[in-house]
Amino acid sequence: MPRGLAARALRLAAATGLLLSFAAGGQQPAPEVQQRRTAGEVVLTDDAGSLSAGPLAQVWLDETGGAGIEQVLQPGVHFEPEQADTVHPLRPGAAVWMRLRLLRAEGEQRQWLLVFANPLLDEVSVWQMDDSGRWRVQTAGDRVPVDRWPEAGRYPVFRLELPAGQPREVYAQVRSAIRTSVPVRLSTDVAHNQRQQLEYLGLGSAFGALVLLIVACVAQGWAYRDRAWAGYAIYAGLSTLCVMAYTGVAGHLLWPSARAWADAAPGVLAFLSAGAAVLFVRDLTAVPARNRMLGRATGICGWLAVPLAPAYLLFERKLALDTLSVYLALVAALNVAVAWMAWRRRDVVGLWVLFAYVPLAAAVTAAMLRLLGWLPASFVAQYAVVAAIVLEVPLLLVALSIRSRERHGAHVREQALATQDALTGLIAQHLFQDQLQQVVSRFKHDREDAAIVFIDLVNHARIKAQHGQTVAEQSLLRSVIKLRRLVRDVDTVSRIGEARFALIMEGVRSRAVITDRAARLIAAGLMPLQGLKPEVTLQFHAAAVLLCENPVEAGELPEALGALLGSMSPRTRRPIRFLDPPDTQPIPIQTDTSGGPGSDSELLPASG
Repeated sequence: MPRGLAARALRLAAATGLLLSFAAGGQQPAPEVQQRRTAGEVVLTDDAGSLSAGPLAQVWLDETGGAGIEQVLQPGVHFEPEQADTVHPLRPGAAVWMRLRLLRAEGEQRQWLLVFANPLLDEVSVWQMDDSGRWRVQTAGDRVPVDRWPEAGRYPVFRLELPAGQPREVYAQVRSAIRTSVPVRLSTDVAHNQRQQLEYLGLGSAFGALVLLIVACVAQGWAYRDRAWAGYAIYAGLSTLCVMAYTGVAGHLLWPSARAWADAAPGVLAFLSAGAAVLFVRDLTAVPARNRMLGRATGICGWLAVPLAPAYLLFERKLALDTLSVYLALVAALNVAVAWMAWRRRDVVGLWVLFAYVPLAAAVTAAMLRLLGWLPASFVAQYAVVAAIVLEVPLLLVALSIRSRERHGAHVREQALATQDALTGLIAQHLFQDQLQQVVSRFKHDREDAAIVFIDLVNHARIKAQHGQTVAEQSLLRSVIKLRRLVRDVDTVSRIGEARFALIMEGVRSRAVITDRAARLIAAGLMPLQGLKPEVTLQFHAAAVLLCENPVEAGELPEALGALLGSMSPRTRRPIRFLDPPDTQPIPIQTDTSGGPGSDSELLPASG
């Protein structure tokens, strides 16, 4: 992945984090306002805007969950003041009732709302008395399709019917399968709409950045033909869906008509995204090649999400949440451990993965403690996961881009080894043979001239014996440098033996051209390189053939030129030789004894 795309990913993460922080500021409860209480009534004024309703409410825990509004109104039911951040011991079947006595001041015009800012509540029912004295109920929550809520949104919101100057009691029944606090606030419609816009601004920016990164990864994977990018896109997509379900955005916008799925989606998607995360990090850090036992553990843990995700739908909710908590804790521990081990072996990818997963592990731990009822529901506990995901996904993208460049570079080098000589960088011998075959074939069909030259570094064996392998390899590299200085860019040069080079010069039909190049190469090899220790000179022999003189078959050329080079003594005075053209036999003279026209006797002088 280009470095610029990684930088843009980090800038997107930073900008999205700022937007989330801005939205967070909109989420905080409004400062305390002056409240008038008359006989226990909370007087609401338009300038209050929004205030936390928890300290203003009274609560009663219904252990059986079977009480209706009629039973709640009985004198035997004792409501007690709500304490801040109280975690109610809810479980399947139980319910907590909240009672608010509200009075909208005379002359106030704003519509007031009762907001339960927790997207994971199973069911919230609000009871209000109408003008005829009858109790009317409205219900929202995960177990109710969003399109049937009184106010569609990420979490339950109810409009309050509060005639000015007339005190009214409002009862709310909250059900949840887990221990949880109930964050509730009173807000005017104007303040609530502004807060909703701020929330969706932050969340929308986060999801937009994530989707942009996913699309970029799909395009990058298609360009590189690298499955790691597809794995990242799957992981990032599942993480995005999980966060959308966790924050209520998916229930509001993606599946507003779902009932059971809306309730189970956060858990199912949490299993799948966690499993994809551990498999992605496993592949990114190459754990199986480094530690077989840890690689096997991460593989089993990752694929375990496949059966656990549908099992979440079947398990009893407390058991399902306990299993999810254990699994997420295991995944976080494995990812951090794998990243730490990669960083310890000086793998920069491990450091980026560590930066990505430490905040996410802390946020997931806080979320699990909240789901287990050990922490109250709050903005930090709810949206820390969103901020961690927005930070983690681009950081993993940077790690993936680094690893992808390394793998792509290795792949390019591997391909180069298949087409080039590893030491000299010249084309491989099998490619030279193909090129030679094509040149000979073109000469036969189109009479395109070419010359083939074999060049031996004659003293290579002696250099290797006296000075060692390193100096011998340096001598070969010096030979390639000198050879490249003398040939044209269009000429084909290859190494076809330990110390033998081959040259194809197309369009050449004169021995003088070859002799000139070969003589200059021999002279350059005999000139000592200034400052070279030890002082090693290079001795070259050259054998050549012009196809216009000797149209040898491509399969016979290497043997013929090799034999010509082998016939030269190391101290020969003729280091440049050519294959001689084949000898032509004279046409035999036929004799005719008939004495007729055209007979040989007519060509002989008369005797006597």
